[in-house]
Amino acid sequence: MNAKNSDRNIHSWCMLVSALGLVSAAAAQDYPDKPIRMIVPVLPGGAPDFGGRIVAERLSLRLGQKVVVENRAGAGGIIGLEVLKTSPANGYIIATTQLGPLTVSPLIQEGLSYDPLRDFTHITNLLTFPLLMVSHSSLPAKNVKELIALARAHPGQVTYASSGAGGTGHIATELFNLMAKTKMQRIQFKSVAPSLISVMSGESQLTLSNSAAALPHVNSGRLRALGISSEKRNPYLPQIPTIAESGLPGYEASGAAGVIGPPNMPRAIVQRLNREIVEILNSKEVAGIMLPVGMLPAPTTPEEFTAYIKAELKKWEPVIRQANIKGE
Repeated sequence: MNAKNSDRNIHSWCMLVSALGLVSAAAAQDYPDKPIRMIVPVLPGGAPDFGGRIVAERLSLRLGQKVVVENRAGAGGIIGLEVLKTSPANGYIIATTQLGPLTVSPLIQEGLSYDPLRDFTHITNLLTFPLLMVSHSSLPAKNVKELIALARAHPGQVTYASSGAGGTGHIATELFNLMAKTKMQRIQFKSVAPSLISVMSGESQLTLSNSAAALPHVNSGRLRALGISSEKRNPYLPQIPTIAESGLPGYEASGAAGVIGPPNMPRAIVQRLNREIVEILNSKEVAGIMLPVGMLPAPTTPEEFTAYIKAELKKWEPVIRQANIKGE
């Protein structure tokens, strides 16, 4: 290829890139001109559903088009994300998902049909939620330090309840086991609610559960709170110490939910959605709804959200490997 042809090809490529950028900008300028579907890959009531509906209601007003929440539960969130992966990348189908299908499922599920980094557009993190370690009143341990001593003295005899393999409570408790050098025995349930019922009935001795679900039972006296899994105490629950400060330094494990889209969404549309959702999450109104139930608004840029997903994959890989956690 001679120099003249090479220069012509480079010029053509630059014009193509410029044209694509103009098309993307034009699409974003007209966006949206019809309703948007927001897939939530869990049943109503979970953190992604709770946060997604808060955002959807306010995003509808800001965009001038209805944002319709559609629950597509199944396989721990995988089914909903499989639908999203093959959807048109035009900004009219997005999803609010817990991070488990992006940061845990790829580590425990063989033959997973998607790659969490390659096959989705990361728009923003949405929220984080710490877990409460709660126990039945009959458990001799009254705090985390006493729990560690009890579990070390009786390997395999202290039982904990959790939902499906690789769920937030499951991997958070196995991280606790590894850091504390304990061996608490898992009893599995289908979801958070029966896990809590199991502890309240005394069938299991403790569980790590999202605070929104566990807190009413702590307040009623049916469960005892041993600690919270966040790095710092929750300002709405100042009486509950962190697990790190009360017996296991360095421990931190929080759930999270974020907003994603199909792969290769136009950059301008991603930026528009990010800007609107971040402003929603930074409002005092939304903070006043989320914080009292133990959820913290945690908006990010798209790049920060991608970095967070990568960091979570790195954090949980050794835990899953050492605890030998397998998909179901």
